[in-house]
Amino acid sequence: MSAAWLLVIAGYLFGSIPAGYLAVRWKKGIDIRTVGSGNIGATNVGRILSKKWSIAVAVFDMAKGGIVLIVGMTAGVHDPLVLGLSGFAAVIGHDYSLWLHFSGGKGISTSYGVVFVLNPIVALGAGAVWYVTLKLSRYVSVASMVSLWTMPVFMTLLGAPGAYVFSCTALAALAVLRHTGNIRKIREGTEDKIRE
Repeated sequence: MSAAWLLVIAGYLFGSIPAGYLAVRWKKGIDIRTVGSGNIGATNVGRILSKKWSIAVAVFDMAKGGIVLIVGMTAGVHDPLVLGLSGFAAVIGHDYSLWLHFSGGKGISTSYGVVFVLNPIVALGAGAVWYVTLKLSRYVSVASMVSLWTMPVFMTLLGAPGAYVFSCTALAALAVLRHTGNIRKIREGTEDKIRE
């Protein structure tokens, strides 16, 4: 098996580590998928545990998105296609975790971790868009989707490799797919907003 495929597989396996699920199981003895929004990500962890735990899970989820890319780059892997696929595999791992019978979260933090390693400026720019969109809409889901769709735009404007643009587009499309329930709730007027 080539080093490229090993990196992609490693990306999926690292991405599959369900930090939110493990944190809530450890602290409360319950399955996070049965409470709150049912999501294993940082937002739902914050609802069940605390803001501190929400931040810790978000940081871990971002780190697991980028760590395999950092290891790969350190080992001499610099092919944009391999790195882009490995990052996408990490997000697929988070969304469809091997350890949770191929269920999982929505991949936003993990996507940010991947993109930060590929191009920190793009990740920071998208983060600013996330913050502004959240303030304007008060929907975490809307801020997440909008910010991810700015990533391929920023990558293009900065002249990043086409593989990075493609990977960011795939991540944004995956985010929309994972937020279909939220989109339906927004249309119905039942989606939760953050407090002022």
